Amino acid sequence: MTEVTAETGDAIVRRAERAIERLALVRTAIARVIYGQESVVERALVTLLSGGHGLLVGVPGLAKTRLVETLGRVLGLDAGRVQFTPDLMPSDILGSEVLDQAPDGARSFRFLRGPIFAQLLMADEINRASPRTQSALLQAMQEHHVTIAGRRHDLPAPFHVLATQNPLEQEGTYPLPEAQLDRFLMQIDVDYPDLATERRILIATTGVAEPRAEAVADAAELAELQQLVRLMPVGESVVEAILTLIRSVRPAAADAPRDDIARHVAWGPGPRAGQALMLTVRARALLAGRLAPSLDDVAALAGPVLQHRMALTFAARADGVVVGDLIARAVRRIA
Repeated sequence: MTEVTAETGDAIVRRAERAIERLALVRTAIARVIYGQESVVERALVTLLSGGHGLLVGVPGLAKTRLVETLGRVLGLDAGRVQFTPDLMPSDILGSEVLDQAPDGARSFRFLRGPIFAQLLMADEINRASPRTQSALLQAMQEHHVTIAGRRHDLPAPFHVLATQNPLEQEGTYPLPEAQLDRFLMQIDVDYPDLATERRILIATTGVAEPRAEAVADAAELAELQQLVRLMPVGESVVEAILTLIRSVRPAAADAPRDDIARHVAWGPGPRAGQALMLTVRARALLAGRLAPSLDDVAALAGPVLQHRMALTFAARADGVVVGDLIARAVRRIA
């Protein structure tokens, strides 16, 4: 287990107990607007608590935009939205310099900030934009600043991107390269609601007054929660489970058994995936009211953290193997 002094450990416990109460209020506020989709909300919150970016994948009409707007309002973040299209340019997101002329005729350049200068940015249908525009956004996601005309401009803190993709309509899209997908902490699959939830949605959202979320936190509190997540202890069994899981879904070595999971993998997750799991299992434990993560947290987040960081061999795809099945088999080995 990670080493923590007694005094520091007591302080972490007190901070964690206060955080658990605050996070319960956050989840209650979100539930007033977002019906059902508990796992989606949980994973989105885990992404933000871990200080990362999320990729929301789902067909249109599943409240992905509403979820991002609600998260921004409840957490007190300055939120923005960009609709990605094929003609979108990097300057449309990052900003650009314009030439100003003073009354006395003096000229100077002034930087106009783009929509990326928000604490929570929704990049809607990110795969609609050209690779040049995608890479400009993803570089900013990694480095937390943009460089325009040789000058550095820092992005606000905290800074998060929740991007969306439509998994069905792929004409006129530019799929994200593997190295850029790896920048996303988690891929969050958004599925259709169940019958009871859909009935509630129909009744609640077609009346005169729709429910509206209220702010219960702010950016400073979110930053404190992110720091707390990094201070939470992780048991050795959880660390070993993460290492075993990550290494078992990488391409097989030449001497690997033929029936091993890895023989189906063309390329697999790198160390960044392990870092992502170490952070997200802590955040999930805190969100659930626990002071340390367990193997259940690893099992629950293995899919969202690993599925966009893997690709199958041609033979595996021809045999009908899917990434989710391989991850589930690997999870059963650590259970």
